Amino acid sequence: MHQQLPAEGMKTARLFMVMSSFSPLFILWAIRGNGLIPEHCFIGFCAFMVILPNLVLWLRYCAACKEKDTGVINVGRVEDHRDHLLVYLFAMLLPFYTADLTSLRELLAALAALGFVVYLFWHLNLHYMNIIFAIKGYRVFTIYPPVTDNPIAGKQSQVLITRRVVILPGEHIIAYSLSDNVYFEGDICHHSHSTLTE
Repeated sequence: MHQQLPAEGMKTARLFMVMSSFSPLFILWAIRGNGLIPEHCFIGFCAFMVILPNLVLWLRYCAACKEKDTGVINVGRVEDHRDHLLVYLFAMLLPFYTADLTSLRELLAALAALGFVVYLFWHLNLHYMNIIFAIKGYRVFTIYPPVTDNPIAGKQSQVLITRRVVILPGEHIIAYSLSDNVYFEGDICHHSHSTLTE
């Protein structure tokens, strides 16, 4: 059943989506190792930080498919955010990977900095930047609704994760809701969905 785009919410879902976006960092840390913490404990922690957030994201998507939790996105202006992924990879992951984790103080500082970044991503609704989507060929678009005489219309943007290369103004896209403003147009759960045009 289609519903109106929801107000801000799904804070837990957004948090786990942010954590899943840092999966490559924990994979790199597990490969690199840490001389301060026993290897099996450190690898176990990294594995937990990779598996749990992505499992929650997968379960959220499957729940949206099962419950047909979809929203209709009215397309006005469209922005392609492939450049955000490059900024995320080079400006965020690399500094954390190169951080010195051989002393307790440096490790705690790195974890504290990571916590600040996770909070900022969560608070600023940047939880859609996930390298797994990029690997699977999905693109990220920010979509603004058509501007009308209504002073509120055209202000609230939605993020669409899709395999489309181009999204045209005037389209009406039906997609699964992953969070309050992030929608996914895909076939992972093999459910049918459609795109309506005016």
